[in-house]
Amino acid sequence: MGKTVLRVVVNGIEVYSTKVSCKVTSRFAHNVVTTRAVNHADTAKEVSFDVELPKTAFITNFTLTIDGVTYPGNVKEKEVAKKQYEKAVSQDKTAGLVKASGRKLEKFTVSVNVAAGSKVTFELTYEELLKRHKGKYEMYLKVQPKQLVKHFEITADIFEPQGISTLDAEASFITNDLLGSALTKSFSGKKGHVSFKPSLDQQRSCPTCTDSLLKGDFIITYDVNRESPANVQIVNGYFVHFFAPQGLPVVPKNVVFVIDVSGSMYGRKMEQTKDALLKILDDIKEDDYLNFVLFSGDVTTWKDSLVQATPENIQKAREFVRNIRDQGMTNINDGLLTGISMLNKAREEHKVPERSTSIIIMLTDGDANMGVSKPEKIQENVRNAIGGKFPLYNLGFGNNLNYNFLESMALENHGLARRIYEDSDANLQLQGFYEEVANPLLTSVEVGYPENAIQDLTQNTYQHFYDGSEIVVAGRLADEDMNSFRADVKGHGAINDLTFTEEVDMKEMEEALKERDYIFGNYIERLWAYLTIEQLLEKRKNAQGKEKETLTAQALDLSLKYHFVTPLTSMVVTKPEDNENQTAIADKPGEEPVDAVTPSTAYLTSYQPPVTPYYYVDGDPHFIIQVPEKDDAICFNIDEDPGTVLRLIQDPVTGLTVNGQIIGEKRSSQDSQPRKTYFGKLGIANAHLDFRIEVTPERITLWNGAAQSTFSWLDTVMVTQDGLSVMINKKNMVVSFGDGATFVVVLHQVWKKQPNHHDFLGFYVVDSHRMSTQTHGLLGQFFHPFDFKVSDIHPGSDPTKPDATMVVKNHRLTVTRGSQKDYRKDASIGVKVACWFVHDNGQGLIDGIHSDYIVPDLF
Repeated sequence: MGKTVLRVVVNGIEVYSTKVSCKVTSRFAHNVVTTRAVNHADTAKEVSFDVELPKTAFITNFTLTIDGVTYPGNVKEKEVAKKQYEKAVSQDKTAGLVKASGRKLEKFTVSVNVAAGSKVTFELTYEELLKRHKGKYEMYLKVQPKQLVKHFEITADIFEPQGISTLDAEASFITNDLLGSALTKSFSGKKGHVSFKPSLDQQRSCPTCTDSLLKGDFIITYDVNRESPANVQIVNGYFVHFFAPQGLPVVPKNVVFVIDVSGSMYGRKMEQTKDALLKILDDIKEDDYLNFVLFSGDVTTWKDSLVQATPENIQKAREFVRNIRDQGMTNINDGLLTGISMLNKAREEHKVPERSTSIIIMLTDGDANMGVSKPEKIQENVRNAIGGKFPLYNLGFGNNLNYNFLESMALENHGLARRIYEDSDANLQLQGFYEEVANPLLTSVEVGYPENAIQDLTQNTYQHFYDGSEIVVAGRLADEDMNSFRADVKGHGAINDLTFTEEVDMKEMEEALKERDYIFGNYIERLWAYLTIEQLLEKRKNAQGKEKETLTAQALDLSLKYHFVTPLTSMVVTKPEDNENQTAIADKPGEEPVDAVTPSTAYLTSYQPPVTPYYYVDGDPHFIIQVPEKDDAICFNIDEDPGTVLRLIQDPVTGLTVNGQIIGEKRSSQDSQPRKTYFGKLGIANAHLDFRIEVTPERITLWNGAAQSTFSWLDTVMVTQDGLSVMINKKNMVVSFGDGATFVVVLHQVWKKQPNHHDFLGFYVVDSHRMSTQTHGLLGQFFHPFDFKVSDIHPGSDPTKPDATMVVKNHRLTVTRGSQKDYRKDASIGVKVACWFVHDNGQGLIDGIHSDYIVPDLF
């Protein structure tokens, strides 16, 4: 029996393979997403590739392969990449390649034009250190192919030297029984494997549907054996040290909740906050001490000082929380200082246990607008009041707040900031955060190594170690020939001070390494670089002046060396657009402010090939009008004396005009041969902007009012101003007046030894959809839809070029099949365009006669 091959083709494009391959070694994940597609249509189509990846990850590579040719991505300093491309880009040309997407993810998107019958492969690589969170490492993959995919597959191979203790995988979009045969997961000893490979039928949203049910989260979680609290690994002179002790008693904590009760918290936000606080009160341990500080325009407290979490105090706390009401303004400064002084006082007056630890958790949904409201001043006051004694955790509720300020203030007080998303589960987000810090097992943790043995160490002191998390320190061995080295971790526990020591034997380590053939070799070095960059970037948030410059330089240097797209670097992707390289930049978006429309700064430094009709004039003025509805084109020539200026476009509404001046051979009286003429000068003007461009084969001159700038064709330059961008790049110039009016000018240079040679210009309209219906001119009159019919095709005087009858604009004309060239992509070769040629200077096709279009001068 023959095998039926199923093809799923949507709009001409078949995405026939999507593979996500994850390799994890010692928590360091290396992920490669590969999508392959083919264009089955008979015209070029746009194919887009988008991947959602964790915000904590760094993209390390992106390649695009079209018909076997690979276009790699390069990581460059953001400022360099920006300078190269930004000058040229008017806002409408911006294409954000990476944007923040939802809570945990950012979205990488790139699209490319693929010729009929061509195949394209997209490959994105990103890396991240998986952080232990509530006792598990989590790999979070977003799955959403836009169509059914013949070969869809997610595979994860995990190698953990400590041995794997649990491994699970689940999908939010499919029930476990349906996952069944598509999902396999297994682990034994140090290796774990997960594979999700749904067949076409398993992907369907119903047995007869053609849309995919793969839409949502695919989450892999695992943890490792913890017989020993610490584990050190060394590869090629770099080491990583993981520390997560088990089974220690919880250190009692003194916690003050500083809660914003200003008017903007009214309604759902306030209800969710109260709900979360009530749940947190259920979890507070009897040894803990607590208090609440509420701030709006002024500050109120539940009790004057911290109280122990006895059952009756918790009962009273519940009543207090239930009665919280919103009111007034936002005085963050006084709210925080009240909470901090309470914690300080409790400690000084010995009201709380000696070995307890203090934390302060602030929740706000807005910016300070009462009392001290300058962020820098609040930060200074808080820093001085806490004095490094305990951490501050800032929770920012929603988007109407200065998150950078909250983060910066938390980081410099050994805490962190977290955004609470305004959603139906905001109460669970708040509770979830509390659970992370609810169980400190150690305070004042210090990780120490032999003196002079280690260089380039990442952060090795932590105020707290919380149950369920992990401390990770990495560095470089100063001497690779050491036989062994010792790592000590010291900390204060609930009852006593502890020191954990790990002796590392290099010989044993080498033996253990031999098992890792299938894992990428320098992963510890990359893990060290990832962690170092992450920490340098955090420090940089609060640094000033020289210190900030140094931190920036170090982080940039490592980002470039290890090919990471970080907030200081950009991935420059050069992609072919119909043989013309187009460059795009992918940047890492920041946290501030979350706004669905904030694009990251990714630029396309060329126009997108339009699907719209386009019109051009090139060569011996050959005018070409492409009519996509007919999948056909009409062409005509204008035969006029050199020096004549012709009106190509005039739009009274947008104020745009384009005129062209003819150059070429003078006609001698005896000469009956047709002569060669071309456009040697173009004038592009916008009356509304008081802006003009004169283009000749020698130079390009721009006038803004009376101010003049001149460029040569050899420059690669971008000029942008309000509502306008001009880009010059390799004998090609793109002029855009906002979205919907884009022209390209091509320079033709003729071999100098040719007699009567003239360098000349081609003019292409690639986008005209914003130009008004009143647009006129030899090209402009065709911007509005018009119809023509061709019939009675019969042999003409030239056997290779048939004649036909065309009915257009109520005229019946005899036309001849011919071809012209489109030089938009390559000024030297050109692409053949078949067209129906209208004789006699376009008579019958153009409105009026050609001499109506002659104007006195270029502007």
